[in-house]
Amino acid sequence: MAGASRLAGVSAHPTADDGAGRDAFPAGKATGVGSMPGTDPREAAAVVVGELGLPHLPELPARGVGADLIGRTAGLLVDLPVDYVHRTYRLAAAPTAETRRARDWLRWDLDALEEVWETGGLRGQIPAVKVQACGPFTFAAHTELRGGHKLVRDAGALREVTGSLAAGLREQTAELERRLGVRVVVQLDEPSVGAVIDGTVTPLTRLDPIAPIPVADVAHALTELAEQLHRPVLVHDCSPPRWDLLGRLDSCAVSIDLTLLRERDLDRLGELLDAGRVLAAGVVPPADPGIEPGRLVDDLVVRLGTLVDRIGLSRDVLREQVLITPTCGLAGATPEWARTALTVASRVAEGIATS
Repeated sequence: MAGASRLAGVSAHPTADDGAGRDAFPAGKATGVGSMPGTDPREAAAVVVGELGLPHLPELPARGVGADLIGRTAGLLVDLPVDYVHRTYRLAAAPTAETRRARDWLRWDLDALEEVWETGGLRGQIPAVKVQACGPFTFAAHTELRGGHKLVRDAGALREVTGSLAAGLREQTAELERRLGVRVVVQLDEPSVGAVIDGTVTPLTRLDPIAPIPVADVAHALTELAEQLHRPVLVHDCSPPRWDLLGRLDSCAVSIDLTLLRERDLDRLGELLDAGRVLAAGVVPPADPGIEPGRLVDDLVVRLGTLVDRIGLSRDVLREQVLITPTCGLAGATPEWARTALTVASRVAEGIATS
């Protein structure tokens, strides 16, 4: 199968500047989307490290302003301070309390993950960890310029944010690689990218609509961002898949909520997998479905096998090109279900490895 050998895993001793690492996304494992319930970073880190083959840096939006998707990403930006005004994030002239809070939480999250890592003696045992950040288009759709207009309205500001985000992610991933001795892979969350492409982002006033950004321009910017990171990149969107965008992101893995697929999506999914792309398959419910976990695991393994059969590919793709994830973040789950959901994801990954 095309690309199977280079997609099977990640070197345990990668170099941060290895551009080919973008094509070496770890497949055949389970990971989380990002968010977890609660406010304790050590507890969340212990859960994701204990349950997942590809652990991730937990996000804890229940902590409030600066801990949600937009605020957390604001804390990553280099030389672009962000304020929180009238329940909206806005670019600021100087560092603000919101910027400092977001950066403090990011630092404490890294400390918590490192503590769990060292306590568990995991250095050299787990080859990769995933971090998440809001992609530049979703960030720009939910953040304002100083005058109150959405950032996505200004092409120059959008380029500046994209460059700043790339710099911030390079710093964060390099630090985590140094602390844990692992390869770090990056997830860009783009839940609003469809609205950006379609021109449906809510403007400041109805008389000042925001023009759509062509999908080719969006794909070009995301590809350039991925190339600047020199690390494997996964693009996540929990909406129905935008094949017009995903098909252009050749260098990135993609995350799709498989429960949203329609019959007409199967051919496009088959094309993506046949091209050797890595898929993060969202299949585990983000809330307790009331099904015994063992039965849920068996059901999901069967569903994935049946799906691959229907699109006419070998089941080897499940082992070589697919990650298993919840369909969405787990911030709204109970702590008990969050742990169970990640356990289920790992058992599904184990199940498809032997099916």
